[in-house]
Amino acid sequence: MAKDFYTAIKERRSIYSISNETTISDNRLEEVVKEAVLHAPSAFNSQTARVLLLLGENHHKLWNITAEALKKIVASDRWPNTETKINSFKAGYGTILFFEDMSIVESLQQKFPTYKENFPLWSQQSSGILQYIIWTALELEGLGASLQHYNELIEEQVKRQWNVPANWKLISQMPFGKPTATAGEKEFMPLEERLKIYK
Repeated sequence: MAKDFYTAIKERRSIYSISNETTISDNRLEEVVKEAVLHAPSAFNSQTARVLLLLGENHHKLWNITAEALKKIVASDRWPNTETKINSFKAGYGTILFFEDMSIVESLQQKFPTYKENFPLWSQQSSGILQYIIWTALELEGLGASLQHYNELIEEQVKRQWNVPANWKLISQMPFGKPTATAGEKEFMPLEERLKIYK
């Protein structure tokens, strides 16, 4: 039986222990990502989000690129822990790369100068919504995922490797796969400190 929306929200967690297996076909995976990209909201309907879905050797290549970039800056005594972490992402079935098309953001800044400072913020908000939709959708399909941010370290090489336009800005990386362990317990701050209701 399919999970309802609220159950998926509750059960969507950062899953770091994943395998290179999947619970759905590649066609279904593509459909999930396409629907999310198509229907995620954006300020002024600007549709700035751009996505790369990396599977198979392309997925492995991304984490090899990341490992090589990190190896240059991580101290040798700390490298084994870093390598283990990167290998846990590489062990997954695929990775989704999230970008924002900054040429659209810049054109909106020129067209609507009153909101110039807001467009980069709105772009990030739209990206966050898209990431959340896809993350929750993967949970609905029985897949685990986490969100990573190695942007500055890997962006230029990622762009060269997959012919990504220069105006696309890398926002995050989402490795995913079949969960091999559950997430730990989540602690919650008191809701009354986070939510105010006025009637």
